[in-house]
Amino acid sequence: MSHQDFMTHQPTTAKPMWHICNEQCVTLFLPKPVTLAQQQLCWGLAEKIPQLDDIKACVKETVVGMNTLSVYTEDLTVSQLLELKNYLDQISQDTQFIKHIEGRHIEIPVRYGGDYGPDLLDLAKQKNMTVRELVERHTAPIYTVYFIGFQPGFPYLGGLDTALYSSRHATPRLQVPAGSVGIGGEQTGIYPFASPGGWQLLGHTDLPLFNLQNDQPTLLQAGDTLSFIAIEVIEGKK
Repeated sequence: MSHQDFMTHQPTTAKPMWHICNEQCVTLFLPKPVTLAQQQLCWGLAEKIPQLDDIKACVKETVVGMNTLSVYTEDLTVSQLLELKNYLDQISQDTQFIKHIEGRHIEIPVRYGGDYGPDLLDLAKQKNMTVRELVERHTAPIYTVYFIGFQPGFPYLGGLDTALYSSRHATPRLQVPAGSVGIGGEQTGIYPFASPGGWQLLGHTDLPLFNLQNDQPTLLQAGDTLSFIAIEVIEGKK
């Protein structure tokens, strides 16, 4: 892991709000739009909360989501949960908990369209774009890995062009091939394993995202950045 440090100068874009979910969980929900600054707050709190003397005895685990953070606890009474929530409300205003991760940059080679990306042509038509334009928009950003979830190694990425936001399929596919690159809502990502899925599939990469033989099995980590590199673009059906 590359050097990490805590930023003290960058404000969050919205006030954090904690909610009691059950007797063993309180969750931080940050409102849209999803931002890197807000995700950095989630990263920092996830690391520091289990170390805080005032509450570490009751904290079992922290789990980062997309601009959310869940804190799992020992069994607590209602009054204890309220005390914990109030404590977290207070510390979450402190910008010392915003964490900046200087991750690696990874290039992801992608074959777009045809059998590799069966939704690319139709999605381009929906967006009133050419296939080339859609691919250019998808490959232009430098994406940030916000967290890993859904499958081992599946990256949830920040940075997708808003013009490419796309609804998931109403009826998910029963089998999405491993390595598929797609868009679901405001997210773009890569399926490390074959599985059912409803995302709009743009292309495919042969680069493995998960390998148990490696010391670090997941190719990508929160805070890494990545670029999609188009190595082939099929503009029609194949």
